[in-house]
Amino acid sequence: MSKNTTENTDTIVDVQEVYSKTEDFIEKNKQILTIVILGAIVIIGGYFGYKKLIIAPMEFEAQADMFMAEKYFEQDSLQKAINGDGLNYGFIDIIDEYSGTKTANLAHYYLGICYRNTGEYEYAIEELQRFSSDDIMISTIALGAIGDSYMELNDIDEAINYYEKAVVNGDNKLTSPIYLFKAGVAYEDKQDFATAEIKYKTIKTDYPDSREAQTIDKYIARVESLK
Repeated sequence: MSKNTTENTDTIVDVQEVYSKTEDFIEKNKQILTIVILGAIVIIGGYFGYKKLIIAPMEFEAQADMFMAEKYFEQDSLQKAINGDGLNYGFIDIIDEYSGTKTANLAHYYLGICYRNTGEYEYAIEELQRFSSDDIMISTIALGAIGDSYMELNDIDEAINYYEKAVVNGDNKLTSPIYLFKAGVAYEDKQDFATAEIKYKTIKTDYPDSREAQTIDKYIARVESLK
């Protein structure tokens, strides 16, 4: 018998042996495997059922219930936006009642902005850090608002951290110069005038049409004189 024939025969025997062992394993563990497979089916089916039958109706209801809170937010009636008006939900109620929905996630953003604007900066940070979004603009504003809150708490390093995150997160002509400027001011507070100058000059060169660029020369001159 040739070497190749021997190898082929050995391969066939090995495959048959593996197949036989697999059959034996399945036979011996049939009940366990059946339970595992059924469990996986139940979990997957339950997940999609939960999303369709529970979360979807909750989402619709949550959006309706948050309507007045959003109106109060737009009107700058922030306490009513936060706590409700006795008849309509505030953002806190939306988060409590509709946890797990996209609307509750958005309520964290609104609530964080409300807290920042009412001077409750620790709460603002907490709520905004709970918020997540794929929307570049709103996620950038959330990061910037966390920076604002840290700045008010005199935690300048964390403020800078979040301002710079905001610049990177949403590189655009509207928000980037805003947060570059805020980062520059924060670096000035740390007396790091060289880095502040870099931030200001980036506004001048990269965003010359922005509102911040219109007055940036005086800030550049100031930090140059202080270096």
